[in-house]
Amino acid sequence: MPINKLLKQIAFIKEIDKIKYIQRRSKLFNSERRENDAEHSWHIAVMAIVLAEHSNKPINILKVLKMLLIHDIVEIDAGDTFVYSTTKSHSNTEEELIAAKRIFGLLPEEQAKELIAIWEEFEEGITEDAKFAKSMDRFEPLLQDVANDGGTWMEFNVPFQQVYDVNKEIKKGSETI
Repeated sequence: MPINKLLKQIAFIKEIDKIKYIQRRSKLFNSERRENDAEHSWHIAVMAIVLAEHSNKPINILKVLKMLLIHDIVEIDAGDTFVYSTTKSHSNTEEELIAAKRIFGLLPEEQAKELIAIWEEFEEGITEDAKFAKSMDRFEPLLQDVANDGGTWMEFNVPFQQVYDVNKEIKKGSETI
């Protein structure tokens, strides 16, 4: 039995390596190179550790870290949707839920259930943990765009009001930030 569990965990680990190939529109700070989903997830996880004290309410930092490290894994199947896209909703959770069930389903049942539940909690954005995690997810690309003189806003002619509307999510998790 333990070997079967281990083999499932290794299959999952191999599958999520694909996240390194998913290119985002955001560019690294002061750079022309676009980041990938793995870099983004790592960066916002570290940001959450450093900025946790700025959460509006007490949070479970381990749960927040799990959310941030797994939230984009679904993009292996569903693809990355540009947060400022006017043609495709960024909350394409039905397509992403199918991806979550397939990818997390590679794991042993208990782990799969846990990660799907954490992913769903992040997507719903209702709990304090999810609100703070989502604030980190929005804050990092905002900082990147500022560091790159408007970055994706300028490149894709994103109007100020759209930038404001998309990023007001940050306040739900941290009024300070």
